[in-house]
Amino acid sequence: MNQWKSHRKILFCVSGGIAAYKAPDILHGWIKAGCEVETILTRSAEEFVSPLALSTLSKRRVWRECDFLSAEHGWKIPHISLTDWADVFVVAPCTANLLRICAEGDSSTLAGAAMLANKKPLVLFPAMNSNMISNVATQEHIEAIRSRAHIVVDPDSGLLACGYEGKGRLPGNTVIYEYVWKALSPKNDLAGKRVLVTAGPTHEYIDPVRFISNPSSGKMGYAIARAAWYRGAAVTLVSGPCSLTPPVGVNVIDVCSAEQMRDACIENAADSDVIIKAAAVGDFCVEKAASQKIKRTVGEPLVLTLEQNSDIAAELGKIKRKGQILVGFAAETENCIENAKKKIISKNLDMIAVNDVLAEGAGFASDDNTVSIISKDGSITSVCGSKDEVADGLLDAVVQERA
Repeated sequence: MNQWKSHRKILFCVSGGIAAYKAPDILHGWIKAGCEVETILTRSAEEFVSPLALSTLSKRRVWRECDFLSAEHGWKIPHISLTDWADVFVVAPCTANLLRICAEGDSSTLAGAAMLANKKPLVLFPAMNSNMISNVATQEHIEAIRSRAHIVVDPDSGLLACGYEGKGRLPGNTVIYEYVWKALSPKNDLAGKRVLVTAGPTHEYIDPVRFISNPSSGKMGYAIARAAWYRGAAVTLVSGPCSLTPPVGVNVIDVCSAEQMRDACIENAADSDVIIKAAAVGDFCVEKAASQKIKRTVGEPLVLTLEQNSDIAAELGKIKRKGQILVGFAAETENCIENAKKKIISKNLDMIAVNDVLAEGAGFASDDNTVSIISKDGSITSVCGSKDEVADGLLDAVVQERA
């Protein structure tokens, strides 16, 4: 996990929808991540979730409507002090009424006054009946809120508690956390840019049940895609076969073979400001895959004739437009720097990230990595740490290259 995610101060408002029952679990995730959480519970939310449950998990009192302008606690001015304290203000679930209160600047309640006083990133997660979310009034409130640079995350679709099937579900915890991390990201230097990332291995089939591949997990490419989204980019991820959960907010194109990955990259290259080729693309494929399973004959070896796959990075280098940044990856086992420098020239790259896959903690499937980022001018920057941290270091180099 990125270091900037820990020790953050989150102001968490829970409003009175049925999805409020999920609030303790959401809060607990932030506590496990090392964050501090202050909680506002609307009067109607108290009908769905216990203040004691939330205060027990957060190890802090829960601020209730009875604390607002009260003789006992009103002097603490919670709608001011809480928003001054927080790094981010999160409302989940956010009811239609609270959307209206936010849009109209209604300060007659603790939650409304806090949103009006707030100057920190505000992230709202509406959850309600599908007819309510689609109502013109609700949509107008959402647009008004978004026009003020606040974040309103679209609800999920599915079976709702009311029995309806449609849009209105509170997104899963992972989605909530990711949008909050994005709001807290210390860098927004890729805002307005389009980033294309490749990740994972490719599978080159020998017959319907066997293929040639490599141990790539896709973790590095997924981390880069996620980090670029945090930093404001519109991200397309071309992913080979892997078991990772697709990053939130990222357009994922699933492919299998090197040729399929090549086609997806060429199709999306022209619109991309930055292309990062982090996938471990197979260099070779079987000249002619068998249409049926190849049967084993005792004592006879299986002989395969392999041919080279397309060099995707080199093809992208040939069509690279002015101002576009093309970044390659090189997984090497010897002469790492020398081999990588040759690839910068032969593929027309702007930079390349090279790692020794035999080095401890830097190989395939590891959660950590150590890479040397080599620029066209020959300068070398070393980055090590978790793959999330390496992704940030690589994007720092990309942003510097664009400057």
